[in-house]
Amino acid sequence: MMATKLGTSGGVLVVAVIALVGAAAGGIVGALGNTEPSADAAGCHTGATAAQQVAGLSGEQMDHAATIVAVGRQQGVPRRGWVVAIAAALQESRLRNLDYGDRDSLGLFQQRPSMGWGTPQQITTPSYAATQFYTHLKAIPGWQDMSITDAAQAVQRSGFPNAYAQHEPTARTIVAALTDVRCQPVSATTGTGNCATIHAPTAAARTAINYACGQRGLPYVWGGNGPDGGHSGFDCSGLTKAAYRAAGIDLPRTAHTQYHSGTLVPDGQPLHPGDLVHYGTPAHIHHVGLYIGNGKMIHAPDFGEVVKISNYRYPGDEYAGATRPTK
Repeated sequence: MMATKLGTSGGVLVVAVIALVGAAAGGIVGALGNTEPSADAAGCHTGATAAQQVAGLSGEQMDHAATIVAVGRQQGVPRRGWVVAIAAALQESRLRNLDYGDRDSLGLFQQRPSMGWGTPQQITTPSYAATQFYTHLKAIPGWQDMSITDAAQAVQRSGFPNAYAQHEPTARTIVAALTDVRCQPVSATTGTGNCATIHAPTAAARTAINYACGQRGLPYVWGGNGPDGGHSGFDCSGLTKAAYRAAGIDLPRTAHTQYHSGTLVPDGQPLHPGDLVHYGTPAHIHHVGLYIGNGKMIHAPDFGEVVKISNYRYPGDEYAGATRPTK
């Protein structure tokens, strides 16, 4: 059952921490008991065993629960916080990654883009949504001394403040079933090629990819620096610059100068997620994208198109090579 959200849901705080959230959200990688990454579960797949321990929940629901627990563990949130988060997600979505909800609420926690929780793409990425939840939870003074339902309500600001209490027993059972399970990473240098499961070899690369993934659907705008820069969308190098700025790395502004300022990946060497892929000639680089693994990049292609995932190699692409941004 989705809880109606109050209009005063801590949007200002989310805007302040959104870049930091990307770094943590990107780090939830791999699978639980399975080497096949689950796109819907954003990195954690429990298999049948854990799901069988919690009656009435599907494998997909347990996958989402595993992601929530993994994010909490990574952020150093104590076990009680995992229970708070799972109880909140049970109430809001029954641990389903919903693409609908009250007003503009979306995802596992029914977070609202209009209240500053992130873009729809970000909010419906389970690892990102869980990171946002924990970021807000940790900002609440004395949350560890609150009841489970009060702590969840302090984050969610629901119109039904006591609704989370009914889910506490199930949340504790879920956490117990998942406590000793760990996410096992697919090779971080291989990557997945999708935004639901982000693998990258460094925190900076994960943050950059997570940021860029959150911009999918925004229009191509010549000279565009994105909403944070006062524009409705991005051009190719505006997207890559903004993505790495979120990771604390300052890139030059144009595709050409990004190519010439970066560390070139030698020809024949495998690309890593987070590498910049360039097109043109060394004398005139005219396009750049962000490699995300599995032969895919995320980029702002051209006029009339939107930020999206594409193959990084294609016929007639004028591929010039890749660079690897570093601090």
